[in-house]
Amino acid sequence: MADERYRMRPLVVLLLLATVTLAEESAAPTVSVVLVGKEGKNLPAQQMDKVIKTDAEWRAQLGDGEVYQVARGKGTERPFCGAFHDHKKDGIYYCVCCDLPLFRSDAKFDSGTGWPSFFQPVAPENVVTEADRSHGMVREEILCARCDAHLGHVFHDGPRPTGLRYCVNSVSLKFVPDEKE
Repeated sequence: MADERYRMRPLVVLLLLATVTLAEESAAPTVSVVLVGKEGKNLPAQQMDKVIKTDAEWRAQLGDGEVYQVARGKGTERPFCGAFHDHKKDGIYYCVCCDLPLFRSDAKFDSGTGWPSFFQPVAPENVVTEADRSHGMVREEILCARCDAHLGHVFHDGPRPTGLRYCVNSVSLKFVPDEKE
């Protein structure tokens, strides 16, 4: 009887390892992001589940038009046509896909490019970059940290204090005005 228990131990250990591995693989990935409180101030960074959806789920949420093509298909809206390129209201711009706060109006400036431009995000954690080698160029693509929505590109020709220009597609954003507006 004792010999049989010893023969079963490797099998039990193997089953436990497989269970732990499956649990780790099925756990949703998380990301550290910064939300904005009701008074417009940044809250401490917190872990949130990454938003992961199928292509069909994104199409159902965004439709088949320009919003989907830009935010999920890495497209670009035409310059000087977007709703926010000449937008001057005070408030916060959120991701159109997952509602993560991305940019504040006080970081917006007129770059003359035809797209909304910002010199910094709400928090560095909320916007990630990835190399973009499309169209025969090398650029830094900017993505929503929570859902990987394509926002636009960041360039190193912006104003002080950062010297950065986050050039963003209007259709990748939702705007929420300050309550005092």
